[in-house]
Parts: sequence; C-alpha cells; structure tokens
Amino acid sequence: MNPPITPVKRIPRSIWALGFVSLLMDVSSELIHSLLPVFMFTALGMSLFAIGLIEGAAEATALIVKIFSGALSDYWGKRKPLALLGYGLGAASKPLFALATGGGLVVTARLTDRIGKGIRGAPRDALVADIAPLELRGASFGLRQSLDTVGAFLGPLLAMGLMLLWANDFHMVFWVAGVPAFLAVALLFFGVHEPERKAQGKVVNPIRRENLRRLSSAYWWVVGIGAVFTLARFSEAFLVLRAQQGGLPAALTPLVLITMNAVYSISAYPFGKLSDSMSHSKLLAWGLLVLIGADAALAYGNQGGWVWGGIALWGLHMGMTQGLLATMVANTAPADLRGMAYGFFNLVSGLAMLSASALAGLLWDQLGAPFTFFAGAAFSALAFIAITMQRSDRRVSR
Repeated sequence: MNPPITPVKRIPRSIWALGFVSLLMDVSSELIHSLLPVFMFTALGMSLFAIGLIEGAAEATALIVKIFSGALSDYWGKRKPLALLGYGLGAASKPLFALATGGGLVVTARLTDRIGKGIRGAPRDALVADIAPLELRGASFGLRQSLDTVGAFLGPLLAMGLMLLWANDFHMVFWVAGVPAFLAVALLFFGVHEPERKAQGKVVNPIRRENLRRLSSAYWWVVGIGAVFTLARFSEAFLVLRAQQGGLPAALTPLVLITMNAVYSISAYPFGKLSDSMSHSKLLAWGLLVLIGADAALAYGNQGGWVWGGIALWGLHMGMTQGLLATMVANTAPADLRGMAYGFFNLVSGLAMLSASALAGLLWDQLGAPFTFFAGAAFSALAFIAITMQRSDRRVSR
C-alpha cells in the first residue's frame, strides 16, 4: 500500500513558487533595509528627523496603494499581472539604492520599493486564496508565510557577512541585493499559473456601496481583530532597541531579526496546517497568550534569557497568527472581492501599525522601555477578551 500523500505535498506548485518568490524578494529587501538607516545616517549624513520622514512617507504610500491594487485585481479579474508589476518595481528600486550618493535618490528608491509592495500585496494574497484547495488554505498561507520569513532572516544574515567581507562598503552590498530581486520576478513570471476565473457578467467597480455591503460582519470582525493584534505588536524596531539597551553591539543587531524570523519561519507552516483542522478563534487566542508572554519577558529584562526569550516568543506569535489572519480574510470575503478585502485588511492593519509604533516610541521616551511592552500586553489582553467573548468552538465562516 502506498503511503498517504501528506498535506505539504498536495499544496499546488504555484503556491510553492509564490513562496519562493516571497523568499527571494525578502532576501533582497531585508539585505538593504537592515542597513539602510545606518547608511542614511552615517554615509549620507541625514538627520534622524529626515530618516523618519522618509520612512513614514514610504509606509503611507504603500498603505494607500494596497487597497486600490486589490480592488483593481477584482475589477480586472486577474491577479498575476499586478503581482508582476509590484515585484518588478521592487526589483527596479534595488539598483537605485546602490547608486545613491544623496537623499534624493534614496527617497526615490524607497518610494518605488513601497509602491511595488503596495501593488503586489493584496493581489498576491488573493491569488494564493484562488489557487489553494479549500481544505488546504491554511496550510498554503502558512507555507507561503514560512518561505517569506526564511528570506526575512537570510537577508540580514547576508548583509552582516557582506559588510564584514567588503569592509562596510554599503554600495557593493546594495548591488548584490538586486540579484535575488530579479530572480523573484523571473520565478513569478515562469513558475506561477493563475487559474481561469468564471465570468461574473458585467464587470463593475468593486469599491461600490453595494459591494461593500457584501463584505459580511464576520469579515469586518477579522479586520478589527487584525488591527488590535497590530496595536499589540507594534514595530520590531523596538525589539532591536531593547537588545541594544542591554549591551548588544551595533554590528550584531541584525541577530535580533534573524532570531525572530527563524522562529517565525519554522512555526508558520505547522500552525497554518493546524488551522485547517481546529477553531480559528482558539488558535488566535493561543497566539495572544504567547504575545503576552513575549511582552512580559521584554518588559522584565533587556539581557540574556529575558530579551532573547521574548524575541523568540514574538516570532512564535507571528508564526501562529499571521497566516491564520490571511486565511480568515479569504474565508470571510466573497471570491470576486478578495483583492479589495485584502486591501482593506492591509490598510487598517497598516494604520494600526503606524499608531502603535508612535505610541510605543512615546511611552519609551516618557516612561521607559518596560512601559512600552506593558502597553503591548494590555492591547493583547483586550484582543484576547474580544476573541473569548465569541463562541469558543465557532470557526469564523468556514
């Protein structure tokens, strides 16, 4: 008798290809982004205020673009061309970083990169939902997220090695970043096949009042919970700052993101697979308890087991919840409005991230680092209460 085919082997090849596309682009992006603030401050002599403005404008641009790209993919009936455009813009931005000798080209490169990210995000997630079999949807999102996160820790690791090899030559390192980015675009073009979508009759603008009414209360509950999760989590930059506060040398600070993303990557697929067979609400609640543990450890200490344990728990929380939330969006949104649904979800979560990071920074400045993580634990507790108020055995719109 032949052994049964495991779920990971049943996942369509195009899902695997999308996962490796994300991996390659994340290697490229994180290779640059783990060094970019130091490059702008030391090599280009930019002020911290200017760096903050550039980062804020870049993230705001990505947020605005996300919702329109998702809606356009619904209107057009095609996801892959928009994903190609987004990844293509991301790849095109990499040589601009390598050529930059002043703030102007850095701004151009950063905005181009974020516009590309905004264009590709919602259509790519909708494409995963379109391709994945319903019974493997959680596993498929978990696999793509896991491969994406492999890139997120390989990028900083590669950046550290190349900086040591080339004696802190930022421009040489940035040139290397272009290689995996263009490989990602090629793999998406040749390796991902978009399924044909059934004709829906007359094509109309997805962002219409009647279409917004088709997004159920279950979908908006997922959006709200996703926003509260983001408020509880804020930016990973504060993990780096906490480790630095405990004496971690600046040259080794990429180890923080490497550790977090390693745990994230290892845990994303198993928990994605688990979400196909258990209550989504219960799994979200478990993820929040893990995040509360991470915040407690980071609030208690900034050295040794406390800080590294908190960082590892943070990554475990991400592995438990991020693919799950993407699955829940797919399960609660109409198939022909998935692009717009992911756009709204990403927009609200992104705005929550900006608010959470601003609040975290304010608390850090005014009251100290522990209060930043205590606030994260408080938001996690609020989200936990909201989830447990739902019927514990009910899975959201399966």
